[in-house]
Order: sequence, then C-alpha cells, then structure tokens
Amino acid sequence: MTEPTQISTTILIIDDEKVILDLTSIILRNRGYQVLTAQDAITGLEIAEAHRPKLVLLDYMMPGMDGLTALREIKRRFPDTYVIMFTGKGNEEIAVELMKAGASDYLLKPFNNQDLAERIENVLHIREIEMNNRELLREREHLLAEIEAWNHELEARVQEKTEALQRAQAEIVQSEKLATLGYLSAGMAHEIRNPLNSINLFVQLIKSGPEEAEKQDYIDKIVKEIDRIDNILRKLLDASKRPRYEIRDVRIDQVIDGILDVFRPQIEVKRVTVERHYHRVPPAIPADASEIEQIFTNLFLNSLHEIPENGILGVELDHDDREITIRVSDNGPGIPEANIPNIFDPFFTTKSSGTGMGLAVVLRIVKTYKGKIEVEKTGENGTTFRISLPLGSC
Repeated sequence: MTEPTQISTTILIIDDEKVILDLTSIILRNRGYQVLTAQDAITGLEIAEAHRPKLVLLDYMMPGMDGLTALREIKRRFPDTYVIMFTGKGNEEIAVELMKAGASDYLLKPFNNQDLAERIENVLHIREIEMNNRELLREREHLLAEIEAWNHELEARVQEKTEALQRAQAEIVQSEKLATLGYLSAGMAHEIRNPLNSINLFVQLIKSGPEEAEKQDYIDKIVKEIDRIDNILRKLLDASKRPRYEIRDVRIDQVIDGILDVFRPQIEVKRVTVERHYHRVPPAIPADASEIEQIFTNLFLNSLHEIPENGILGVELDHDDREITIRVSDNGPGIPEANIPNIFDPFFTTKSSGTGMGLAVVLRIVKTYKGKIEVEKTGENGTTFRISLPLGSC
C-alpha cells in the first residue's frame, strides 16, 4: 500500500451518530489525514470557520440544521471547502438536489472503508486541480492587467516621443524659414533702399520749393509711405538676423517691470488689471537688454490689442537651476486653432494694420538665447505664451 501523503489535509466530519464519527475518524487518521469532528451542523460551521478544512463529510439527516441547509451555508461561506454528503436514502432526486447545492460527491450509508477512501482522494484531487485552475486564472488576469498597463505606458511613451519629434521638426522648419528669410531680406534691403533714398531726396527738394496745398498733401503722403516701407524693411531685418548687440547682466523681472511701465497709458485707458506673480525672481543673465525688451514689448502689445476693457494681463515668472520660465497671459478671445502653426511666421497677421513681424522677432530672439517659446494654452478664456530661457548662456 502507498504511504499516506495527506498529513497537511484537514477533513471535518459532521454527523449526529457518534459511531459513524468515531469509525470514520479512525479510518481517516490511519490514512494520514488531520480529522475534526462535530455532532451537529451549528458546531460544524463554527469549526469550519476556525480551521477552514479542505473537505467536509456531512450527514444529510441531522436534527436542528439539516445537512442540505448546512451544505448551502458551507458553500456560501467557505467556497474553497469541498463537501461529500452521507445519506441513508438512495433517492435519485435527493442526489440531484445535493449536487445542485454544491456537493462534490455523496455516499450511501452504510459504506465500506475502501470506497470512502477512494471517494475522498478523488474529490481532493479534483479540488487540487480546480484550485490550481483558479490560481492560473487569477495569474492570467493579473498578467493581462500588467500587459494592458504596459501597453498604455508604451502608447503614452510613443505619443510623447512622437510629439517631441513633431516639435523638433516644426522647429527645424521654422529655422529653415528664418534662414531663407535672411537671404531674402538682405537682398531686398540692398535692392530697395537705394531707390528709396533717391525718392526721399527728390521729395525733400519738391517740398523745399513753393507748391500748391494739394500737391503738398500728396508729397506728405509719399513721405509717409516711404517711411512705412522703410519700417517694414527694418522689422524684416530684425526678424531674420541679429543686429548689433551688447551683452551685459540683465534682470528679467526689471525688464518686465520697465516695459509694463511704458505701456501704462494704454493699460490705464483700457482699465486693464495687471497680475504679476513672481514666484522666484531669477538671477541676472548675460544678454542684450534691448533684445530682451523686444520680447516683452511685442508680447504685451499683442495681448493689449486682444484684451477687452477691464480685462486682465498676467505675467508669471519662475526659475529652477537650469532655466527661467515666463508666462504672459491675457483673457482675450484666444487664437483660432488653425492659426497657431503660423503665428511665428514673418508677415502672418490677422490685424488690419499689423505687419506680422512681432512674433517672428520674438522667436528669433528667443532662439538666439537657446530658449523656447510656445502657445501653452488658448481658447475663449484667453491665451498664455510660455517662454523658457536657459540660465547663464547667451
């Protein structure tokens, strides 16, 4: 006979006949099982609660709580505990009812020892297989959840890298546009400025002699248009290449305060509220003060153009050990989504009187200092530009 290997297996016997309890206990202990006994269902449920046996041998006919009720209670409270029913009735309907209630098997009394042992081993074997299957299913669900989480993380990383690549490509395209614009503007300045100087000279000569009032008015308009063309050319050159500059220590907060002071008349006329949030004032950076001033002059000019009366102009300043972060916000109508890719292009404007050079100049200066500028958010509640400038580099 094979040596018993069920030492760790606990079996609970619930039967109101003491003879059955004693005899069955002896049989099972001799086969290496750990045996617990109870003579009524209530006591049996208390023992099951305390010891959680792998198997219960349960009598069908008992006083008080009957076996069927006890069976249902065991399966409800201890789903990992399997049950073999003892019954003195060989009724097929009872057998079907027991199996539907959750019994794993049933034995007719009286039973022989070998049959009892084989039934118990068979049910325990089935229990082991089913418990392993449950564990495998739980592990499968856990692995599927991990795979799904990995997929989400991978998708997020791919999306992040894709967006970074798109931004890098957009910056390359923008740099190429600015480089092309540099050649264009230099050629235009050389070809147009000479005839403009001649025209201006002749106009000045005409103005110096006696002329009719109407003719004088025409001449004034010519001079005005010449000035306008020359101004556009200067802005085009500013956007395409760096003019003469002087590097010294520049405090960003002081530049912002100074530019806001320049715009004070417009701010007061429109009754605009200026909200400054200087979380951490950055140290001075080596830069050309006039270039840094141009950044905020153009941004504030754009914002004040869009802000309604009694609106809000916000300036936020902060830094860490690597870079300075500035946010300029307004509560204007926002930038149409279709226009966002083009707002830094030279000559792009939605204003009837604008040249479309302001943000192009800002972009050129920010890139000169190895910084970045972007529309952080825009919508019907306003627009926020975010500028980052590295500390300690020019």
